[in-house]
Amino acid sequence: MSIHVNGENGVVCRVPNCDFGYFGWPSIARLADGTLIAGASGLRWGHICPWGKSVLSESHDGGKTWTEPHVVHDSPLDDRDVGVVALGGQSVMITWFTLDSREFLAEYRRGMSGAVRSWMEGKVSALDDQTVKAHKGSWTRLSTDGGKTWSAPRRAPVSAPHGPILLKNGALLYAGKRFPEEDMRPVARDVAVCVSDDQGESWREIGALICPRGFRWDEIHEAHPVELADGTLLCSLRVHEKDTIATWLSRSTDGGATWSDPVRLPCDGAPAHMLLHSSGVIVCVYGYRHEPFGQRALLSRDGVTWSGELILRDDGLDGDLGYPASVELPDGEILTVYYQRLPGDAKTSVLSTRWHLPEII
Repeated sequence: MSIHVNGENGVVCRVPNCDFGYFGWPSIARLADGTLIAGASGLRWGHICPWGKSVLSESHDGGKTWTEPHVVHDSPLDDRDVGVVALGGQSVMITWFTLDSREFLAEYRRGMSGAVRSWMEGKVSALDDQTVKAHKGSWTRLSTDGGKTWSAPRRAPVSAPHGPILLKNGALLYAGKRFPEEDMRPVARDVAVCVSDDQGESWREIGALICPRGFRWDEIHEAHPVELADGTLLCSLRVHEKDTIATWLSRSTDGGATWSDPVRLPCDGAPAHMLLHSSGVIVCVYGYRHEPFGQRALLSRDGVTWSGELILRDDGLDGDLGYPASVELPDGEILTVYYQRLPGDAKTSVLSTRWHLPEII
């Protein structure tokens, strides 16, 4: 049974009536002083284009108002899927990935015409092998002053939309598709699990997730883990089934070295983001790309049994939406950000829902 959540919807970043007003694939983090930082791939032409930039917006009032989106990273390639991870104090990491834009020229052309198409073709044709090699891959940047200044980009061995998580022992754990420098695309072998003890300066691979039985590795994407109070790790996977995109879940009790066979969650939505609430409830949010389009959630206390679906909103105009991520606010409320198109807009924006956990679990 599905339950509608009585939440308060808001806007994080929206640039209407602009050819480059598309924002997608957001993440959010809360710093020690309460500052919220939301990241996205923004100021784009569309879902598939070569102009993506890593942009951030900040809120100092619990997500009620936000700064205008500002560019933190803009490579010659399409910068996609910005993750944001709070590391304690004023330290924060962003993640993103890039691919060789030349491979997508035919797809770009299908969505563009006139002067924009000519501009795009000129931009992409100007790329050479040396430029692509220098910028393609999975990346991180680190700030120790709340996002005022940033380190140089640093390569990461894997990629996933929301980046790594900070473990209780202070290490970073990153679960995602391997992204070696010599390949133009992420390697679809498996979902690797990597750890960093130096805030992303270096990484070591410690394990890999098992592919759900009956599926190929190229049908598995976009992992996101969460650490429970007892140290157990849960990791969600986006699995492309025949008629839907679903979330499957795997468990590790040895710090990520070995993982259980994934099991399917009772929902038709992905990719998921998981948050351990201070109440002990695991909050799993995901985009729902069937009618009625929107954003949904599941709740659990053990990662084994789950609530019915919570509908955060079901007013999406089409299936180009989702990638929600959540933070807990000081009063126990949850703020979930995601991307979705508003009525009357041609491009998608980063939106939010502020909501309380219902007393159903």
